[in-house]
Amino acid sequence: MKQPSRIGIVNDEDFASKNAPPYPHPIFLSYESPLRIKSIINFLTKQKIFINERIVKLEPVTVEDSILNLAHTKYHIDTIRNFSNRGYGLLNDEIFITKDTYNLAKKAVGGTIQAIRSVVENDVNQSIALVRPPGHHALQESASGLCIFNNIANSIIYMRKKLGYHKKIAIVDIDAHLGDGIVQYFYDDPNVLYFSVHEFDFVEGDIGFIDELGEGEGIGKNINFPIPLNISDAEFFEFMDLLEPILIEFNPELIIIAAGFDLYFADPIGNGMLTSITYYKFTEKLLTLAENICEGKLAFILEGGYSLIGLPHCIYAVIKALLREDYESPLFEQLDFPYESKREDIYKIKKSLRILLTEYWSSLGSK
Repeated sequence: MKQPSRIGIVNDEDFASKNAPPYPHPIFLSYESPLRIKSIINFLTKQKIFINERIVKLEPVTVEDSILNLAHTKYHIDTIRNFSNRGYGLLNDEIFITKDTYNLAKKAVGGTIQAIRSVVENDVNQSIALVRPPGHHALQESASGLCIFNNIANSIIYMRKKLGYHKKIAIVDIDAHLGDGIVQYFYDDPNVLYFSVHEFDFVEGDIGFIDELGEGEGIGKNINFPIPLNISDAEFFEFMDLLEPILIEFNPELIIIAAGFDLYFADPIGNGMLTSITYYKFTEKLLTLAENICEGKLAFILEGGYSLIGLPHCIYAVIKALLREDYESPLFEQLDFPYESKREDIYKIKKSLRILLTEYWSSLGSK
């Protein structure tokens, strides 16, 4: 008889209390706040998630600089440390630094490593890392977009160089914004598939277009599915028509979800119209795929998501799906929003992207 799956949750009080932004709302920098994690933990506690016998608490560690050195330049690491030692700083008008930033960001890397390693080593079946600051915008040489160190990239490189884990990994990024930092690390890597679903809100010089498919041995492994603003629950899943066959053909040993929740309808930064039921259904779909492809090895790593009302429900929805339990969305989400369909625009994007990808993925058919 198959044993019930065990879900690991990385959680630490520091994520819910430290590195508070020194700015009031509605300044952009103010939203990456300890209240994000505090609201999640309070809600999950009320829902009795942490006393569920299938939930395993995973403790993050604060990684040493030698681990950061695997993924980041010495200049970048020194910059964050020095500003934190001073107690304050502002980088590129989009990164605030406090006395806690350096150590908390190192703990976010450690928590992500723990979430991924626990799945790979079969300590748990799936995991979710409730860490901050987020990481998918962080570049090798600099912080960017509220992200200090690249939690996911650092973890993958650590797994490779320190643990000898060289198997294929798929990253599915559902944050409202392209994980340009992750792209930088793996754009030419044949063993990492990066599939990003993000808002089509580009300005001159931005990246994330459908024709950016990777390079060298990694060609075809970098896939961008840009979506229109104000996308609905029903329209969100159009990308699955491409992702599902590609994942099956790629056949990874591990699937990592860069779990941003800023496409939620009440998010102050994103422009989506999604509700928590979409994240529940998405998790159900990915879990089924993971069970068929890689023995269910699936790790969710928190990226964006800044609605203090919606984020706890979205995380709860993900956990309920991982537990294979029913989920009912809250009453406040069951409103009749004024909405203009984006389906025709999405069909055009999907058709154009499919044509580009058929050269690299036989499962998508011929041109």
